[in-house]
Amino acid sequence: MESIGKYILITGLPGIGKTTLIKKLSEALKPLHPVGFYTDEIREGGVRKGFELVGFDGTQQILSHVDVKSSFRVGKYRVDITGFEAFLEAIDFLGPASRLIIIDEIGKMECLSEKFRTLLEETLDSKKPLIATIALKGGGIIQQVKQRPDTTIFVMNSHNRDSMLSEVLAFFGK
Repeated sequence: MESIGKYILITGLPGIGKTTLIKKLSEALKPLHPVGFYTDEIREGGVRKGFELVGFDGTQQILSHVDVKSSFRVGKYRVDITGFEAFLEAIDFLGPASRLIIIDEIGKMECLSEKFRTLLEETLDSKKPLIATIALKGGGIIQQVKQRPDTTIFVMNSHNRDSMLSEVLAFFGK
């Protein structure tokens, strides 16, 4: 993949299965020792209250929650930028052992962090293979990343979500 020089972005409506796909990809591509994280919903009494980051090394950190004390907000969720940035620092994204970077997701909450935006730019400049989910809508860095000529964008929907795993794995010769 490194010689191809392409970055894979997966987008689609919320709830379509992007995070489930990321989990399956990280397992299928385990021989490449993926580094990064996925995002899980935090539910209380059946109601979504926030989002938690889960690193592929098992580390966890709240990204956002309705009860977090923060001046950063996306919708009803308050975003814990300090915790998010500490979580990012604990992952060796660009180290020599990382042969694949997986990020779930490049979205409004994550892009509130300058450290995340810098990490994203460094990752794209590093030429290390990247698989990331990205918000369907959004300006700024979200739009800039989507417009890069070295990205391949997969739009996940109800018609192709079952075949998406094999389509993305084909980029890795799997």
